[in-house]
Amino acid sequence: MEHIYQYAWIIPLLPLPVPLLIGTGLFFFPIATKNLRRILAFSSIALLSILLIFSMKLSIHQINNNLIYQYVWSWTINNDFSLEFGYLIDPLTSIMSMLIITVAILVLIYSDNYMSHDQGYLRFFAYMSFFNTSMLGLVTSSNLIQIYIFWELVGMCSYLLIGFWFTRPLAANACQKAFVTNRVGDFGLLLGILGLYWITGSFEFRDLFEIFNNLINNNEVNPLFSSLCAFFLFAGAVAKSAQFPLHVWLPDAMEGPTPISALIHAATMVAAGIFLVARLLPLFIVISSIMYGISFIGIITVLLGATLALAQKDIKRSLAYSTMSQLGYMMLALGMGSYRAALFHLITHAYSKALLFLGSGSIIHSMETIVGYSPDKSQNMVLMGGLTKHVPITKIAFLIGTLSLCGIPPLACFWSKDEILNDSWIYSPIFAIIAYFTAGLTAFYMFRIYLLTFEGNFNLFLKNHSGKKSSSFYSISLWGKQGLKRINPKFSLLTLLTMNNKEKTCFFSKKPYQFDINLRKIMRPFITIIDFDNKNISFYPHESNNTMLFPLIVLILFTFCIGFIGIPFNQQGIDLDILTKWLNPSINLLHSNSNNSVDWSEFLINATFSVSIAYFGIFIAFFFYKPIYSSLKNLHLINSFDKRGSKRIFWDNIINIIYNWSAKRGYIDGFYTTSLIKGVRGLAELVSFFDKRIIDGIPNGFGVTSFFVGEGIKYVGGGRISSYLFWYFFYVSIFLVIYYFFF
Repeated sequence: MEHIYQYAWIIPLLPLPVPLLIGTGLFFFPIATKNLRRILAFSSIALLSILLIFSMKLSIHQINNNLIYQYVWSWTINNDFSLEFGYLIDPLTSIMSMLIITVAILVLIYSDNYMSHDQGYLRFFAYMSFFNTSMLGLVTSSNLIQIYIFWELVGMCSYLLIGFWFTRPLAANACQKAFVTNRVGDFGLLLGILGLYWITGSFEFRDLFEIFNNLINNNEVNPLFSSLCAFFLFAGAVAKSAQFPLHVWLPDAMEGPTPISALIHAATMVAAGIFLVARLLPLFIVISSIMYGISFIGIITVLLGATLALAQKDIKRSLAYSTMSQLGYMMLALGMGSYRAALFHLITHAYSKALLFLGSGSIIHSMETIVGYSPDKSQNMVLMGGLTKHVPITKIAFLIGTLSLCGIPPLACFWSKDEILNDSWIYSPIFAIIAYFTAGLTAFYMFRIYLLTFEGNFNLFLKNHSGKKSSSFYSISLWGKQGLKRINPKFSLLTLLTMNNKEKTCFFSKKPYQFDINLRKIMRPFITIIDFDNKNISFYPHESNNTMLFPLIVLILFTFCIGFIGIPFNQQGIDLDILTKWLNPSINLLHSNSNNSVDWSEFLINATFSVSIAYFGIFIAFFFYKPIYSSLKNLHLINSFDKRGSKRIFWDNIINIIYNWSAKRGYIDGFYTTSLIKGVRGLAELVSFFDKRIIDGIPNGFGVTSFFVGEGIKYVGGGRISSYLFWYFFYVSIFLVIYYFFF
């Protein structure tokens, strides 16, 4: 036993003291704790930095020695039932630990400034530190019960962080939506765990895999039941990794602070579902129907996420749908049995998407400082543009992340995505066509985000009032039904401050729309007049400070370099493929071929094809979103197109269909609202009516009847003999009449 493995238990426990100190301090010594908030935040970063050094040494040791180490101790023993807790250190654990810790450190450094003016600063760091503990506990778990416990803790932290600004109705609704949607998958995960224990009698991974595979190979277990248990396990991964059809929570989760989106909803928590499928792949791989189901769900999610990202105006929501699509690529790779490709893309995507989310946070942070920009407007890409000269470092970082996600060499995601695309040809040509088509869509919508945010003109208002010629604004948004209207500069101040800023832009703008004053610029001078004593008033975005830029620069280096660990250079006796060496124990456990030699001529042909598709998507994005769109009119392309009236109408109808599909989230949220939310509420109202009117109504009816009968009898018994004789002869007469006529 290697000495370093004895201390691997510190991986999930080292970040835990910070949330405990913050929680205890805020409860007993709130003022002193708030005064020490920067020290506590630094403590969280320092502990994770120590843990990073330890994890690096552990990973290097694993690469060199190809060891799998597990240590367990008994928690409870009762007759034949034994429950153990422990930790498992294998390549999957070390990869996930390194990924979680590095991204967490950078996000916490970034958050120190991003959340510095928020009253919930300490609460934010407490939640984040507890999330890191839960996530590290999840990836080091040695059995399914332990995974389920940390799985729920991760979900709880996600709920708290999505609803961090709980006073906002949108954030409160988003965290509830995420919680309920994940409960569906988590219930399936629990059923799958219990079903596998029923079959194998064990929760431990090694025993479970060995027993289950033997039972399947010897036909000693019901195939339908075993497939059902595997499907329930997969359902937990579907919800956590935002796969179709349980993906609806991820875009709404962007209501939380942007650092949360970078850490939880791009690099770590959403990768938990991928981790679970990768961990249980030795179990899934013996059930062909489940493997096909995993790949099928993956390819649907790949295409759905890309199409839903096309029309989004919120920059974080667009990146969320992009994350959903890329997670679909990983799930597709796992379903195809491409274990290495899936984990490779998990690594490269995590750093690239963290860079993009932190870059978007820098943009949002700078836009919120502009007079008249509310938080909802600061995330709207239609209200941005021209940020290149105002936030140059953020622009470079965002561009590098965009190019990486598009699959442009030599950036990180090129190597991993290209490997998945190549494997998809072998698995299914139909899946490959969809995957390649989605790669083109990815390039299109990512450069749409980039061009809407950074290109064009930002200071149109100042040009219009500086004596220069009024600027022409070309609609650079493809999505909408009508162009920007000309704004009358003679509006009253009240009208300007209360105007609902809902500009609509043409999908394909046939001509430039002239206007004198942009709405987002016209508000600022009046607000400045009202608040002229405020020295922090700004008309322009500005670059973030060094605390926020440092994580971006580090992530740029990761985005450039991390892809080289998986390049298959193992020819002529030289083995430089670090990732394959790292994953060898897991690959051998899957009984997969670990030889990763590559025919470089074939590789270059496939890479040329995939990169050409990406460049084509980028070209289409530039064609429609670049502000030089007016030059195309000089080529008479648009005029000649306008003459084909019937074709133009047909094309516009197609565009409207695509727009409605994307803007309305593929109608899936509406379907859930109609069928589930309204359906459940209608059923609840029906049950409530039955309970109140029937179940409670019958005994209540008897009670009311008894009350009125008693009240009536009370007045009959008045104590007078004449009254008694009257009623006596009255009832006797009625009885005699009935007897005479009916008997």
